Amino acid sequence: MSDVLTQLGDILEQRKEATAEKSYVASLHAKGLNKILEKVGEEATETILAAKDAEMSGDCSDVIYETADLWFHTLVALSHLGVRPEAVVDELARRFDMSGLEEKASRPEQK
Repeated sequence: MSDVLTQLGDILEQRKEATAEKSYVASLHAKGLNKILEKVGEEATETILAAKDAEMSGDCSDVIYETADLWFHTLVALSHLGVRPEAVVDELARRFDMSGLEEKASRPEQK
């Protein structure tokens, strides 16, 4: 699975250099982080709605589709910030041997 994320990370980096007229990713980068984050928020909402529908219908195909869109746009945001997908995979791996409660307690206090 992480191989797919690595390949996608490579493609996203390449698309940063493309022209906005020929690449959706390049057009997002050209519009800036706020536009990219707007897309992340839009896709998050669509994922939530699809999940609620899936719970009622038992059909998860739309939630899978919307989650892919959410992950993709989140990866574009990370790429815009110079962060590779592997950094997120590494963070998830770091959490394997601790409970969710331990992980939450280990976070620095937010102001």
